Amino acid sequence: MSDPEFFDHGELVAVLTTQPLDRLLDYKASEGGCFPGAFVEVPLGPRKVLGVVWGPGRGDFDRAKIRSVIRVLDVAPMREEMRSFLGRAADYTLTPMPAMLRLATRAPGLGDPPSMRKIYRLGDRAPDRMTDARTRVLEVLRDYGGLAFTLKELAEMAGVTSSVIKGLVKQGAVREEDSPRDLPFPRLDPDLSGKDLTDDQAAAAATLRAAMRSDTYGTTLLKGVTGSGKTEVYLEAVAEVLRLGKQALVLLPEIALTAEFLTRVEARFGARPAEWHSGATMTERRRVWRMVGQGEAQLVVGARSALFLPFRHLGLIIVDEEHDTSYKQEDGVLYNARDMAVLRAAICGSQVILASATPSLESWANAEAGKYDRLELTARFGAAVLPEMNAIDMRAEQMQAGTWISPTLRRAVLDRMAKGEQALLFINRRGYAPVTLCRACGQQIGCDHCDARMVEHRFLKRLMCHQCGETKPVLETCPHCEVEGKLAPVGPGIERLAEEAEAAFPDANIAVLSSDMFGSARALKAKIEEIAEGEADIIIGTQLVAKGHNFPKLTLVGVIDADLGLQGSDLRAAERTFQLMRQVAGRAGRAERPGQALLQTFQPEHPVIRAILSGDEIGFWKAEAAERQVAGVPPYGRMAGIILSGPEVGPVFDLGNAMARNDAPLRQIGAQVFGPAPAPIARIRGRHRVRLLVKAPKGVPLQEAIARWIAPLRLKGDLRLSVDIDPQSFY
Repeated sequence: MSDPEFFDHGELVAVLTTQPLDRLLDYKASEGGCFPGAFVEVPLGPRKVLGVVWGPGRGDFDRAKIRSVIRVLDVAPMREEMRSFLGRAADYTLTPMPAMLRLATRAPGLGDPPSMRKIYRLGDRAPDRMTDARTRVLEVLRDYGGLAFTLKELAEMAGVTSSVIKGLVKQGAVREEDSPRDLPFPRLDPDLSGKDLTDDQAAAAATLRAAMRSDTYGTTLLKGVTGSGKTEVYLEAVAEVLRLGKQALVLLPEIALTAEFLTRVEARFGARPAEWHSGATMTERRRVWRMVGQGEAQLVVGARSALFLPFRHLGLIIVDEEHDTSYKQEDGVLYNARDMAVLRAAICGSQVILASATPSLESWANAEAGKYDRLELTARFGAAVLPEMNAIDMRAEQMQAGTWISPTLRRAVLDRMAKGEQALLFINRRGYAPVTLCRACGQQIGCDHCDARMVEHRFLKRLMCHQCGETKPVLETCPHCEVEGKLAPVGPGIERLAEEAEAAFPDANIAVLSSDMFGSARALKAKIEEIAEGEADIIIGTQLVAKGHNFPKLTLVGVIDADLGLQGSDLRAAERTFQLMRQVAGRAGRAERPGQALLQTFQPEHPVIRAILSGDEIGFWKAEAAERQVAGVPPYGRMAGIILSGPEVGPVFDLGNAMARNDAPLRQIGAQVFGPAPAPIARIRGRHRVRLLVKAPKGVPLQEAIARWIAPLRLKGDLRLSVDIDPQSFY
């Protein structure tokens, strides 16, 4: 029997709340009744909490004690397909349902009634005098590019009192406006003319438009060399979805990519889409959440969590740079947005486009097996051609101690500068130096709360732990031997490379791009726009610059340490190095000027380096796939990580050993358990960490077996257990 479509006043309903409980709770339907999927406010102890009506109540205890729903919220109900998605995602990731519901309700004030409100924007006059507090308010408004704030939001973000903002309003430096809550987004026009497409692009766009019209589920891997116009092609698929009256979602791996992308969307469709990411204000997030549910936002551009927005008629999900590791959430709910996008599309019968110049091996294998369709763009757009790729054999270079830019690379940079072109020096390490060493006692400066080395950030004059975020001032005296003046940075980071570049190229205008060097996403976007307009001779960047930016004058990429990613035991090390080097090299020569990529390496004969230089992508993927197949690891086998943690190492290992001994549910499906062993970073935020790794054949019910394995466990005290299905990192 199917669930009723409406529950009358007093009927029992089962409510899923956002609280960490292991079951649905029974309530009586409020006056006026309620319906499946309704967002409701319910009493829980002395508190009022948010929940969703999940179905009929069970009524398996004293009905007299069952309390009533307080009210039904005035928002679009959660559709059945969304409830199904949350349930299946929870089953796949072994995540409790309340945690999944929290992902789907990450917007403030959902229950607030619609009303007028005061909002604040940047004004057009300068104040009569500037103070530190006034400067901070105006900087926040400039950083966020004209977005509106409530008084409370603006005061909190600027760290000022509301009276400072009111004073700026009186002087015209800040505008105060009356605005209705949560206005619909401007309509996008799919029939505005886009860029002229090449024959290659037009054929791909036609295939995608036909897929959109099929009104069925399907996934397409859109593979194209860097600069081949993948974005223009998939925007044609977005246009087709909009013509059909459906909604589209574009996922991007970095907030910093959204500024340029939004400009392209506005040029193509005549209006800006909705934005959903950590750089958006809470006021904007609330508006996006509500308008998506009402069908008043046709296109959303966002980070991975946008996948959990309440779309009314989702027709297309695009995962741009689908290989990017930032699509995997590594804390809280452990999910991969690329995989969850495919799941959500399958449930609601929509299309997925996975776009990349260097696809993940998982997507490549699915396309090879025929599970995904594949489209390839083989030529760069317009006059641009692929860069020439060469290695600099560091064994033959005459390097001075403590330097990282080889003479060969230095000459190449000077040559490009002389032509008025830009060069990029790339190193995948934030900070000044990865290790600070005492030359008196040999100790390295570590974090007090983690088993990680502290990274010197000279621009901030701080040492920082990249695991827990702990910082301390740069030290003069060794904390181990108390000798002064013997602490020395070891190894290169981006800041140290910048220091060397300033000495090597004294006449150059140098720009440094690293995610932790900008106070806000908007400030980072502004810097990227400046560079794109040619306001830098040399760009020094981390992997942030590898992700989709277009710098027309950039013709030389120098990779400082091409061997860095090949170190360690990560099963995806070769794949990630290949992807990153190809992506970084692809930044060069994107306009009419030919580009060159130079990779500094001590291992020019390494198979991965050879594959990068030769451009033999097919050969690389086939060799990598064959190795993984022999080893029975993803995508040709299943893996899960079990991370145990606690304040004392003994009980954590005791729990791990007990789990390893009692692994019968896993052996029944042919799975193996490795460990327990200390995690590579064995302590984070004062908690000791132990890992077990589960390896299983492809196609076995791994989640079900793990659920049976961990069900009898009773975690004592402050012990914690988390399960990472399909782990992407092993720290």
